[in-house]
Amino acid sequence: MLANGSMSSNTSNEGEIRKNIIEADLVDCMVALPPQLFFNTGIPACLWFITKDKKNKFVDRKGKTLFIDARNMGTMIDRRHRVFTDDDIKKISSIYHAWRGEEGQYEDIPGLCKSSDIEEIRKNNYVLTPGRYVGTEEEEEDDEEFEDKMNRLVSELKQQMEEETKLDEEIKKNLERIGFGL
Repeated sequence: MLANGSMSSNTSNEGEIRKNIIEADLVDCMVALPPQLFFNTGIPACLWFITKDKKNKFVDRKGKTLFIDARNMGTMIDRRHRVFTDDDIKKISSIYHAWRGEEGQYEDIPGLCKSSDIEEIRKNNYVLTPGRYVGTEEEEEDDEEFEDKMNRLVSELKQQMEEETKLDEEIKKNLERIGFGL
């Protein structure tokens, strides 16, 4: 587990070290984690899975690296802390194990995971940031007409603003009741 800078920094020969690790075909998988996942720091981190032998009894992964972008996973438990649910952990581990050929069928999922070869990593100057490889999530087609959608959204906004006004008045009354009028 390292800070996210380890995936792309070129200071203090970090880029050269990363290049050598990649050229030695040691990087099995990179997982980008979301911020606020650890209680002692809010910065995002990443997981490096390193192996000397990418060939197992299931799949030969020589010259390949799996990228998983888990930055949008996890659930906020308060304003400062995020946790991975059991489902989040299972999703990440299932992707990895499927890629290794141990369970299920692996497939690239835009915005989440991609298996890249060393040539693609070279083209990206040995930067290992998963977001660079997995791309963006496919968006669902929005077939609602613009006019209809705007009318619906404006109507929802009006209802929310009316509710806000009611709640503001209730807050003012409660503050006055305890001697703190606005």
